[in-house]
Amino acid sequence: MMSVRYPLLILPLLLLAVPAGAAKKSAPAASHPTEAAPHLDHLGGAGDWQAYSFREKFGPVCYLYGHPTKTAPKDEKRKLPVAMITHRPDEHVFDVVSFTEFHPLKPGSSVSLDIGGTKFDLSTQGATAWSPTAETDKTIVEAMRKGRDAVVAAAPKKGPETKETYSLIGFSKALSLIDKAGDVKR
Repeated sequence: MMSVRYPLLILPLLLLAVPAGAAKKSAPAASHPTEAAPHLDHLGGAGDWQAYSFREKFGPVCYLYGHPTKTAPKDEKRKLPVAMITHRPDEHVFDVVSFTEFHPLKPGSSVSLDIGGTKFDLSTQGATAWSPTAETDKTIVEAMRKGRDAVVAAAPKKGPETKETYSLIGFSKALSLIDKAGDVKR
């Protein structure tokens, strides 16, 4: 199932990797999506969220991403975590939720996602946490549309638990941009 829902999500994540210390600065040229991969179309953004689309051999891919506004513990060496929502309209795959921590997560652990008191357990593989089902993806996206912030708590392979807080201001607008690009009706 993972190979159908999540292919090529790594490309945008690699392009978005920004060191934690650079959170409030502009990303280095090699990390900026439109400069590193000119085939990406910037759809716009709002708040801490940006929306992009690109075309691959299986059809269009539309995604939005955001970085946390707060991280704990502070680790200037770790790349800034990323939250993503992805649509693959030609494959009938929508609202795929993922959080990339940029450090290996404890094998067999789950990641806790709290959106306004509603909690979700996410599956992990490597440094990424995923929603376990397409239905959970839709529920999470709906909660993010209505929420103020999302808190992600993860157990790394080494070191203390990490906690990231994502502001959801602008999330709905960025989501509407990828919905429009992917012809998604809500």
